[in-house]
Amino acid sequence: MIEIRGIKKSYGELQVLKGIDLAIREQEIVTIVGPSGAGKSTLLHILGTLDAPDDGEVRYGLIDVARLSRDELATFRNANVGFVFQHHHLLPEFTALENVSIPAWIKGDGKKEGERKAARLLQLLGLSHRLSHKPSELSGGEQQRVAVARALVNDPRVVLADEPSGNLDHRNKNDLHQLFFTLRESLRQTFVIVTHDPSLADMSDRQIHLKDGMIENA
Repeated sequence: MIEIRGIKKSYGELQVLKGIDLAIREQEIVTIVGPSGAGKSTLLHILGTLDAPDDGEVRYGLIDVARLSRDELATFRNANVGFVFQHHHLLPEFTALENVSIPAWIKGDGKKEGERKAARLLQLLGLSHRLSHKPSELSGGEQQRVAVARALVNDPRVVLADEPSGNLDHRNKNDLHQLFFTLRESLRQTFVIVTHDPSLADMSDRQIHLKDGMIENA
C-alpha cells in the first residue's frame, strides 16, 4: 500500500533520516518506536506528505507523490491521509460536529453531506450526545476522539498518529488504543502510529524500531 525507498532527510548539518526502506500493508496497524531524536516524527511527516525527503521516494500504490504538484499533493493528502496528533488542534470556536466536518467541506462535500458523515463517525466513537459541544466543553479523551473522527471523515487510506495518547490519563489512553483496533475492524483502516507507550506498541501488528535515523528492526 505505502512503500518508501532510500528516504534521507537533513535539517542543516543534522542528518535525521539516513536511508529508510519501509512498506506498510493495507489494514495493518504499525507502531514506530525508538528514543527521542531517532527520527520518528520526521518519518511520519514524510509518510504523510507533510514534508519532503532530500532523497528517496514515497509511493501510495502506483502514485509517486514527488511527481504531484503542490495543489495535487494537497488534494491527494486530504483524500488519502488522516492525521491525529498529541495535541488535538481542534478549532475552539467550532462545535465537535463542525470540527469533524471541516476536512469534508475542504474536499468539496456540501454542508449537509459533511455533517452527515461527521455525525455518523461521532456516533461510532460514542460522542453522539456531544455534537453541539465546543472543545472547551469536552474532556481530554472526548477531544481526542473528535480529532480521530476528523482524521477519518474523508475515509482515508491511512491514518497517521503522532503520540496520540501522550496527553491522556491512563483510562482514556487505554480506550483510545483499543479504539484504533476497533476502527480497523469496522472501517478497514490502516494505522501508522508514533508512540513511546510500550502497551500500544505491544498491541500493534508490527513495531518499527528507529535508532539514529535508521531502522534497527521491523
